Amino acid sequence: MGDIYSWQQDIWQKLTHSRQFLGHALLLKGKPGIGKYDFARQLAKSLLCIVPRADRKACGECLSCGWFEQNTHPNFYSVMPEAFAVMSGGSEKEAGEEKSGSAASKKSVSQQISIEQIRKLSDFVYLTGHQRGYKIILIYPAEAMNAASANALLKKLEEPPENVLFILVTHQAQHLLPTIRSRCQQIAMPIPDVETAVAWLKQQAVDDPEGRLAGAGYSPLSALLLDKGEYAAQYEQFIQHIANPKQLDPLLLAGTLQQMNLPAVVDWLQKWCYDLVSYRTTGKIRYYLNQLQAIQALSERINLLECVTFTRELNTKQQLSRHPLNPRLFLEEMFIAYVALMRGE
Repeated sequence: MGDIYSWQQDIWQKLTHSRQFLGHALLLKGKPGIGKYDFARQLAKSLLCIVPRADRKACGECLSCGWFEQNTHPNFYSVMPEAFAVMSGGSEKEAGEEKSGSAASKKSVSQQISIEQIRKLSDFVYLTGHQRGYKIILIYPAEAMNAASANALLKKLEEPPENVLFILVTHQAQHLLPTIRSRCQQIAMPIPDVETAVAWLKQQAVDDPEGRLAGAGYSPLSALLLDKGEYAAQYEQFIQHIANPKQLDPLLLAGTLQQMNLPAVVDWLQKWCYDLVSYRTTGKIRYYLNQLQAIQALSERINLLECVTFTRELNTKQQLSRHPLNPRLFLEEMFIAYVALMRGE
């Protein structure tokens, strides 16, 4: 991206008005798909820029900006799980902040930030920078740190070197150590209203922006993922199967989606079950706006209590989906349980 998103303008001005406000560590927190990671990179780029613009954004033309765009800036260090680096091909773009792909699903690729990665920061943090100004460390997503790596980072936050800025980006701040949160300036990243998000999606030439936005939980970058490409095709395939439980083959669907990002698939089913319960109790749906007829028909047949129980069980599934496991067996079990619920078995 070449600029920050329209809904981030106010927080940008607040953060960049006085660099003293930054302190030594920032924690950017908020729901996935609202542009936190892209914002963090733009902030880092602007702080490293040799001749920033009047609005304190990076010029995009100096040597420092060139290094940054090529991911070779000597004063910038990015820490993320191996799976994220593989998925982004080294560019580390935030695509819905939950980028999905086959590479991330392989057991051989770690989805955690290890203690070794944090230890490697020491040389970068404590050695003299290439030029005057900030040395910046971006950690994304911060909740991917395990206990050992979190404690290793804490030691660096407790005795921060001069002119070093840590930028932590998280979808789930509650999963971070309280001691880490207390040592950071916490910034709640803004969520665009529906009108703003739809307008932005139209600018990206998204078909049915309202429907995509709802399906993505009202996160615009996540909605963009649902519009085109392999991810969008798998999403549509999921809907086609899940909306017709009589014809749904759990084993076939699990085989089709096993290379997907498991948390994303669980999230799709969570939203679907939410809409079933919501329509049954209130006559309204929130996420699958284009599937009103199917949801209406299914909601009339479900056992409401069993559906609520199943929806709650998906919360546990969501937690388990982030651990190394057999993706296909995991999905098979989940879809078999869904079919049993829908068929009253």
